[in-house]
Amino acid sequence: MNESSSSVKKGPLDGMRVIDLTTVVLGPWAGQMLGDMGADVIKIETPQGDLTRQLGPRRNPGMAALHLTLNRNKRSVVLNLSASEGMEALFRLLTTADVFLCNMRPKVAAKLGLEPSIITERFPKLIHCVTYGFRKEGPLADKPAYDDVIQAACGLADLQGMTAGHPRYLPTVVADKTTAYNVVSSVLAALLHRERTGEGQAIEVPMFESMVDYVMIEHLYGAAFDPPIGEMGYARILTPERRPYATQDGYLAVLPYTDDNWRDILRLAGRQELMGDPRMATLDARVQHSSWVYALLAEIVATKTTAQWQTELDAANVPAMTVRSKEQLLQDPQLDASGFWHLMEHPTEGRVRVSDPPIRFSRSPSSVRRLAPRLGEHSREILLEAGYSSPEIDRLLELHVSQEPQVPAV
Repeated sequence: MNESSSSVKKGPLDGMRVIDLTTVVLGPWAGQMLGDMGADVIKIETPQGDLTRQLGPRRNPGMAALHLTLNRNKRSVVLNLSASEGMEALFRLLTTADVFLCNMRPKVAAKLGLEPSIITERFPKLIHCVTYGFRKEGPLADKPAYDDVIQAACGLADLQGMTAGHPRYLPTVVADKTTAYNVVSSVLAALLHRERTGEGQAIEVPMFESMVDYVMIEHLYGAAFDPPIGEMGYARILTPERRPYATQDGYLAVLPYTDDNWRDILRLAGRQELMGDPRMATLDARVQHSSWVYALLAEIVATKTTAQWQTELDAANVPAMTVRSKEQLLQDPQLDASGFWHLMEHPTEGRVRVSDPPIRFSRSPSSVRRLAPRLGEHSREILLEAGYSSPEIDRLLELHVSQEPQVPAV
């Protein structure tokens, strides 16, 4: 679990080192994904530790559920960056790194001397990726931003209101996690650029602009033209009738999309004559009359049990799935067959459930090599790698610039 065997294939980022100076969800999850791909990810934490260490159920202090799910394949070193010795240690680590992830807002980074221009000048081959709420050129550059704030700012909460009756947040941190994917893809692209040219560079990945891009892909609609040639908003997505439909004994998500899909489901419902209705005749017509079409679909789905529909729709190749709860996902046949969930032994937390990296590489597979670290678990190890002697490390510990684990290993 903790070390790769020489017989095990290594991930595509094996040999790359990532310094992860991020907190909460966005940055840590991006760092974890890079770690899954084989990178050596060093998580730098304050003496208090990342906030997620306190979020959720836990068996030991500082080892809560959210920390476990966001920080596998990482090593933890504590550095107090308000002390000059802590900043010196950070810079010594950066000399060994390929990628530096940071989610400090511009003014905070400038106060510490971590502006991208300074970092890239000092470390010209380093990929320095900053991620925060808003692009630094705008008036909101230094505004604090968390997922709820960005869901409101990017139009997502308002779109939810169009179907729920009032603005709502999605019950998942979609802005954090979507932006994390942008962090990973941009870092990989920058590494490819460096491979070709030898040049490092600075990357800015803002949450707000990332999520406006995400939301407006389909909802720009008529405003994709200037002047607009229609209303904004993809009507099919925005109708309140678009939802999982009640069967006789449960709920089913069903999306007959093509003409053939609709012919099949109307045949199964004994309503073939409706294909002659002009509102049903083409995809464009169905989109324009989405509310009527989906109300009809709800009426049809209510006539049979979930199992009956699932069997018949699968046979007809009409896209449909039963509504699963989060609890059911722990024993899902597809996830079981694909080896998605793993039960692993953590040195201090006992048996924990770990998801499989969802992306598979045929020659350089992702893997879970380490479970989430205790706070400062690798402080001494990492500082030794940065060139510090044992007496120098002892001195940093005495000055509370660094810290070793307070949760003992079993």
